[in-house]
This record gives sequence, C-alpha cells and structure tokens, in this order.
Amino acid sequence: MISGGERDEDQAGTITEINVTPLVDIMLVLLIIFMVTATYIVSRSIPVDLPKASTGEDVSSTVAITITKDGGIYYEGEKMSGVKELRARIEKVKSTQKEVRAIISADKDISYGRYVNVVNTIREAGVARFAMNVKEEDIQP
Repeated sequence: MISGGERDEDQAGTITEINVTPLVDIMLVLLIIFMVTATYIVSRSIPVDLPKASTGEDVSSTVAITITKDGGIYYEGEKMSGVKELRARIEKVKSTQKEVRAIISADKDISYGRYVNVVNTIREAGVARFAMNVKEEDIQP
C-alpha cells in the first residue's frame, strides 16, 4: 500500500483522461491554413452601389472593370489614369489570350456618357463579350 489510500494497481492502470494536446495542435494548424488561404480567396474589391435588375446573375469574367461614383476607372482593382491606359491594359491581355471577356461594375449614379465611353474603349481594344454587373432585385409577389 501507498500512503494516501491508493493501491499499486491504480497507478499502473489505464489512463482515464483524454489528452487534448494533439487536438489543440491540429486545430491550430488548420486555423493557420485557413487564415493563409482566405487571403487568396477574397478578391480585391472597390465598393460601388450597383443598380438592381431582376435578370441579374453571377458572371465570371477574365477582366474586371469598375467605374466609381466619381468617374474613376479601375482595372482589376488598380486605378487607371484614363481610358487610354485602360485600353492599353486590355490590349496587352488580348495579345496573350484568345478570348477576353469583361465584366463592368459601374455605380448607378455615373453619367451614361461615361459608361458608354468605357464600353467603347473596351470594344475598340478587342473585347466583344462583356457584361454589366448588377445586384439581383428582390421581387415581391
């Protein structure tokens, strides 16, 4: 007998407690992997107030062009100095890819002329297929 009333066979018996250290290690590794990959999943975006349309849907595209409320033009999240720089960027992509598609996200408060100017520039650069990015409108019955 050992002092304290414990038997010798209890000390050499099976472990009755769960060791959570390996579980914590695995969870920390998974958390780190999630945090690192989440930065690659989230794309750069520029906040604009998109107009709504009942026929809106998600469209994947090669080239993302954004026109902000103040008339600024962004190509893949990078601010362009004007439509000439935008055209040069699109022509560069067009020279390396057979078909280039564009999606245009424009704030609903921009002038129609500004939008047409950007669309004309895209078409002159050789992009025949483009789409307008809109929010899907909630239709109440």
